[in-house]
Amino acid sequence: MPLQGVLVLGILELDEGRPPRDPCLGPRAGSFLNPATFSRPIITEMVKGALPEIVIRGDASLEEACVTAARRLVARGAHVISADCGFFIRHQAAISAAVDVPVVTSSLLLIPMLLRQLPRRKKIAVLTADSRHCSEDLLGLETPADRARVVIGGIEDGDYMRNTLARPFVRTDLDQIEREVHACVARLHAEHPEIGMLLFECTGFPVVTKALRRTVGLPIYDITDLCRLTIASVSSETGERSP
Repeated sequence: MPLQGVLVLGILELDEGRPPRDPCLGPRAGSFLNPATFSRPIITEMVKGALPEIVIRGDASLEEACVTAARRLVARGAHVISADCGFFIRHQAAISAAVDVPVVTSSLLLIPMLLRQLPRRKKIAVLTADSRHCSEDLLGLETPADRARVVIGGIEDGDYMRNTLARPFVRTDLDQIEREVHACVARLHAEHPEIGMLLFECTGFPVVTKALRRTVGLPIYDITDLCRLTIASVSSETGERSP
């Protein structure tokens, strides 16, 4: 039953093979799936067949399942829809065409705007779970000059990806996620000292965003920033009172 007078974030979930209602796998502080991250309710719908490895590499046959899950979220009361993997951006157009609420499937949607925050001599580094599948067509950039200002790095060879693809799902320690992402940032910065901003594609990275902002010393955006922006833009439409 839809929640009355409360703005709800709906999230399309991966099929990660997690045991249902396992208290050991509850959302971590600062995570994308934690309602406290947004100070409001979150509802989720698993996308049938959306195994992480399939979503990451891309499969057009998932589009119908994505649309079906998005429509279920709206029927349950979602006012904004996002997705628990940045690679769902491949289905952004189909999902947004199918529902009458804002859809932000991926932090990658921010790239054109973020480039314009920086001097033209600066670059953005996109940090992804798997850089092998984060291709240029997902960046939303039209000109070669803009594409040349985006560098991509991934942690596909680390424990985080191995655990994500494991069956049953294995949760990676926070310290390990932070080490792997930090090492990737350091490698990219050594190769591209003109990097002036970071964007986390992976929805599993927000749990370490705060810590890495302190240690890296660069602006970092992730999916939670995009969702907060979108939620703020529609709050007035629900009659919800500001906190």
